[in-house]
Amino acid sequence: MALLSVGFFQTLFPSCFSRLTSSSQSLNYLSPSKTSVSFFRSKPHAHLISHPPLTNQPAPLSHFPSVSNDAVNDCYHLLDLSARYGDVELIKAVHASIFKLAEDIHLANALIVAYLKLGLAPNAHKVFVGLSCPNVVSYTAIISGFAKSNREREAVEIFCRMRSSGIELNEFSFVAILTVCIRLLHLELGFQLHAIVIKMGFLDCTFVSNALMGLYGKCGYLDNVLQLFDEMPQRDIASWNTVISSVVKELMYERAFELFREMRRIDGFRIDHFTLSTILVAATEGLAPMVGRGIHAHGIKIGLESNLSVINALIRFYTKCGTMKHVVALFEKMHVRDVITWTEMITAYMEFGFPDLALEVFEKMPERNSISYNAVLAGFCQNGEGSNALAFFCRMAEEGVDLTDFTLTSVLNACGLLMEAKISKQIHGFILKVGFGSNACIEAALLDMCTRCGRMADAQKMFCERPFSESSSIIWTSMICGYARNAQPEEAISLFSQSQLEGAMVVDKVASTAILGVCGTLGFHEMGKQIHCHALKSGFLSDLGVGNAIMTMYSKCNNIDDAIKLFNVMHAHDIVSWNSLISGYLLHRQGDEALSIWYKMEKAGIKPDTVTFVLIISAYKHTKANLVDHCQRLFLSMKAIYHIDPTVEHYTSLVEVLGVWGLLEEAEEMINKMPIQPEASVWRALLDACRIHSNKKIGKQAAKHILAMRPQDPSTYILVSNLYSACGRWHCSDMIREEMRAKGFQKHPGRSWIIHENKVHTFYARDKSHPLAKDIYSGLELVIKECLKVGYVPDTSFVRHEVEEYQKKDFLFYHSAKIALTYGLLMNRPGRPIRIVKNILLCGDCHTFLKYVSIVTGREIFLRDASGHHHILNGQCSCKDYW
Repeated sequence: MALLSVGFFQTLFPSCFSRLTSSSQSLNYLSPSKTSVSFFRSKPHAHLISHPPLTNQPAPLSHFPSVSNDAVNDCYHLLDLSARYGDVELIKAVHASIFKLAEDIHLANALIVAYLKLGLAPNAHKVFVGLSCPNVVSYTAIISGFAKSNREREAVEIFCRMRSSGIELNEFSFVAILTVCIRLLHLELGFQLHAIVIKMGFLDCTFVSNALMGLYGKCGYLDNVLQLFDEMPQRDIASWNTVISSVVKELMYERAFELFREMRRIDGFRIDHFTLSTILVAATEGLAPMVGRGIHAHGIKIGLESNLSVINALIRFYTKCGTMKHVVALFEKMHVRDVITWTEMITAYMEFGFPDLALEVFEKMPERNSISYNAVLAGFCQNGEGSNALAFFCRMAEEGVDLTDFTLTSVLNACGLLMEAKISKQIHGFILKVGFGSNACIEAALLDMCTRCGRMADAQKMFCERPFSESSSIIWTSMICGYARNAQPEEAISLFSQSQLEGAMVVDKVASTAILGVCGTLGFHEMGKQIHCHALKSGFLSDLGVGNAIMTMYSKCNNIDDAIKLFNVMHAHDIVSWNSLISGYLLHRQGDEALSIWYKMEKAGIKPDTVTFVLIISAYKHTKANLVDHCQRLFLSMKAIYHIDPTVEHYTSLVEVLGVWGLLEEAEEMINKMPIQPEASVWRALLDACRIHSNKKIGKQAAKHILAMRPQDPSTYILVSNLYSACGRWHCSDMIREEMRAKGFQKHPGRSWIIHENKVHTFYARDKSHPLAKDIYSGLELVIKECLKVGYVPDTSFVRHEVEEYQKKDFLFYHSAKIALTYGLLMNRPGRPIRIVKNILLCGDCHTFLKYVSIVTGREIFLRDASGHHHILNGQCSCKDYW
């Protein structure tokens, strides 16, 4: 009879139920003592209680004369059957029968437990409040039941009543109320419970310590978790799982691997599916392919290879650290699949760049949830398929799928990919109509979409008019990113500085990444180093996104050495990390070093992506020896070995390589045989090579192909216009530019800038807006005279205006790079290097001029343009006059 009254605890706490015996005396272990400890002095929990006081309590159970034990035993048996088979009518009938009996606290507790097992928390509560003298089992059962029924605040109220009634807690009570704290993330109450646990001597109880670790782990107090774990006299499998999951939650993957090895070595527990799933998360997020494969092998060894949660975790692991072949093999071997399995497969196909196959999997799903829909939607965005994403969003709306914040941010991202203002306004209106506009995450996504769709005025208006709150940090970050994206890095830095003065923005991982990107764009080395220091102090370096951003910033700021150092100390690398390092070498025109990184990737089994191949092919432009044959073999291996179809970007890079080494006929032949339609960028690469090698015949053919194309983007419009200008066809050039304006395309004007005393000084061609413009222009005239004396000859072919020859020289002398250079000479002490950044390619005349300036002034000149870094000294440039 006593056993059934505590059956609930046998279900919840199997590891400690052995402490109870089957005798009726075992219930005395759970009974309260006559002394009690006051729990709250000032009732700090009061703010948690949003429910009204528990009133209208039914009268206590009737006190009828005792009946036979057989009748009571029958009630126990029927309660067990009703809970086992989910029979609500049966339990209500039993309840009616019990109501006629004399109050039996054990039978009443069994009734409460049965109701809770059936999910009927209100019925269980009615039985509880009807008890004349509930005991510790009654209170513990109802607190635990409420914790699992989303009635945590009421559970706290009942717990406080339990304390005030003088009933002493036992280990089960602590677990029940700590479960409530975990669900509420109520750390203050958890601290107080921890103190009571120590005072009453329950800290040695394994499952109480487990519950405390669970609370601290959920709240991010890892030090407390580790201290409790280290001080436990005895641990069970749940102890190890809790500490490992807490460490993984804090991104300390190497520590998780150490604990896993220690667990197997010291305690010798049989690892369960939760352990394997958690440690696989560490291997996945930590990008540890060898560790993950070892865990997979161990799972097979101990017979958990068919466990559903383990296989789902393995699919996720091989999606990040393996191949699609591994993922498909796992999926096809599964006899049982759940909605998580199917969703993981959708994510995998999207990650590997197969959105069509991902959609096929979605269509085959036996059941779907909003997460499945969102996986498809986000996957389309990830693969740059904005139109498909929008179409799928419309389908979601038509099918009545719940539209979450994630859904709406994804569709806003899709609009940003399309960069169409009209569509973005329609989606913007829809979101405001359904009432999601006041959500900080949605507002940030709306800002981001506006900045991507050329609606900077709307973005600025939204930013200025919104009411700022504690959650406004993400809005500031989005606006800063918007300025950076629209070639307004000065405004981005200014807004960032304003946010710090006003204390309006927390520089978290996302903000750090955004500001580092702006610093890299501007070449703002000093501020970039400050953000690096902030990330180091804040512990952000464990985040791959932040680490990659710092590395890219150093590369763009002409500091490849620090970029390499950071790469070497990063705890893990993803494909972006490797690509960033290779890109840094290419910016510095160090092709052989870039190829050495590629060989390391191959040796380590790192899976390259399409960007990797664009970079590696480009590396052959900057090698010391002619390695064109190697480059062509690499190009062919893309499809044959890595199953990546070459795109226009890959062909463009290969044409550039052939052009650098003078293989112009071979480059032209390859373009003519391309399996895809060559775009203007491909022909432009050939045209640039013809200019360098003075091959007018092939150059004319390339120019004809470009002029025959219908421009689709601003860069092509400008290229075609310049070609007409170079041929003297000024009318055609003007028509192209007029057509460009009519379509709403805007050309970002060429400009150059210098960082001086932590301020960005920007200059445009013939710009006289700077406060020191008079001094700058006077100085420039002197520098030009000195350069002319030592052999500088202005090349007026770089002037794209229909003017007289003497006017062309005036245009040429006041290009933005020359003005910025002069400002640098005026503001820096003699002997100090000049550092300039330009947003487009440096023109040939400016390049020649800078080389002569390095001779007449004896200065080192560092300039970064769209092609990479130029290091100019004593009339020589690191680009070897090919850029």
